[in-house]
Order: sequence, then C-alpha cells, then structure tokens
Amino acid sequence: MFFLRRYVEEPEVSVETRAREAQKGDQPKIWEIFSPDVLKITILASLLGTGAQGGYYAVTTWLPTFLRTERGLTVVGSTGYLAFLILGSFAGYLVGAWLADRIGRRNLFITFAIGAILVVVAYTQLPISNEVMWLLGFPLGFFASGYFSGMGAFLTELFPTRLRGSGQGFAYNFGRGIGALFPTLVGYLGKTLPLSQAIAIFAVIAYGLLLLAALLLPETRGKVLHADA
Repeated sequence: MFFLRRYVEEPEVSVETRAREAQKGDQPKIWEIFSPDVLKITILASLLGTGAQGGYYAVTTWLPTFLRTERGLTVVGSTGYLAFLILGSFAGYLVGAWLADRIGRRNLFITFAIGAILVVVAYTQLPISNEVMWLLGFPLGFFASGYFSGMGAFLTELFPTRLRGSGQGFAYNFGRGIGALFPTLVGYLGKTLPLSQAIAIFAVIAYGLLLLAALLLPETRGKVLHADA
C-alpha cells in the first residue's frame, strides 16, 4: 500500500509545484541585463572578461612561434620552456583561488594584471638569455592565467540572483568572443613589426582592460547571496 500511495500522490505534488512556479511569473529575459540598474555591471564585467581572455590568448597562442622564430628554438627545444609555462599556470590557478578569498576578487585581478603586464614586457622586450627566459616562463604562466580561478565567483556575485545566469554567461562569452580576436590582431601586426612587439602590445592592451575593469567594479568578497535577490 505504501508504494501504491506514493505512486498516486507524487503526481499531485508535482502538479501543485509547477502551478506555484507558474504563478510567480518571474522568468527573467536576457535583455534585462541591459536595464539601467544593471547596465554598468554588465559592461564592466564584459570588459573584465575581454581583458582576461584576450591577454591569455595573445600570449599563449603565439608563444611557440615566438620561441621558434625569434629565439631560434626548435619544437623539441621549446618543450621545456612551454612545460615551465604550464607549471606556472597550474600554480597560478591554485594561488589565485586562495587569494580570491584571502585578499578579495578585485585585488586578485589587479595584482595579476599588473604582474602579467610586467612579465610579458620583460619576456618579449628585454635582451635576456634563453636561460633567463626559461625561468621567466613560470611567472609568465602564473600571472597570465592564474586570475581565472576568481572569475566564476566574481561574476556570480556581481549580478542579482534572478539575472545571474544571463549576466555571467553574457559577460564571460562576450569576453571570449572579443578576446579571440586578439591572436588574429597579433598576427596582422606581426607582418609589420617583430612578433615580440606585437604580442607585447596586445597583451598590455588586454591586461590593461582587465586592470581597468577590476578597478571600477565593486568588491564582492563576503557577499551573502539570496535566492530571491
């Protein structure tokens, strides 16, 4: 009898639940992230996503070519440089996640953006030996991508709950779309300038956007999230 009662009663509960949800009528539309009270956050969050992904793509896409054409390294010879870069990225993700909770989301992005700018310029513009360049691969990977650990939490906390999925999805993927153009722009500029300069220019632009957006956005660490906010 227990299983029979359960079979009979559960559909009724399900219908009642759906009826209550329908009565709420709170189905946010994608364009609500452009409403006046959210527009500033949407723009700055999209700028943050553009800088974060544009810088990462500009550096990592062209780095193997840079090592081969301007540093004279073979594919095999560049393996150690790229491995050290990847190791630095892994460490950056771990430390970035810890720092996001320790010093705040904004400070994480500000710190890593400044660090990335300095290391990229040193890596591509200074007359350093290959040995020093190998060592710089670790901080390059660390700063050039470690900030991604704080991206999900920051975007989630920036938008009100009812627009969180739309806001976060738009900001991150807008940044991905525009950021994906940066490697192409590096390639075009690399036709008239040394590849090292082209990488540095667009990496600095991208990380500059990341820094600017982080400075203008509010800190969200410790923010209490409400289901109906």
